[in-house]
Amino acid sequence: MPNVRIELYAGRTPEQKAACARDIVDAVVRNLGAPPEVVQVVFVDVERHDWHTGGRIPPPASAKA
Repeated sequence: MPNVRIELYAGRTPEQKAACARDIVDAVVRNLGAPPEVVQVVFVDVERHDWHTGGRIPPPASAKA
């Protein structure tokens, strides 16, 4: 069963996540041949102040990533 874990800055709506999950499931089905009912997508919201890249201070909240 394919499991896709997505870590992203917190703040996306449930609707945005659902649309993204549908697209990801479609891609896994198309590219890996897995049946859609076994594809799992997990979103992990990370607060911006908890996400550091290269030892740098996280970007301000206005910078969407």
